[in-house]
Amino acid sequence: MAKIMVNMHQAKTELSKLVARALAGEEVIVTRRGTPVVRLVPISQQRTPGFLKGSIWISPDFDAPLPEEVLREFEGG
Repeated sequence: MAKIMVNMHQAKTELSKLVARALAGEEVIVTRRGTPVVRLVPISQQRTPGFLKGSIWISPDFDAPLPEEVLREFEGG
């Protein structure tokens, strides 16, 4: 995959072109003062509400309090 790095000014003035390049498969990195700050990537899949309905099981006690020994570990004890 090709990678292109552009500064913030270039990204603002050429956003449409950069989006087209990202959609074509290029990795577009926007920099600020030479430091990479964001990556422009296409959205690969739309979220479909209910897509996993019926395939996920949650225990009835999933939100029950944790045992004391587990709580101590989380609290650094």
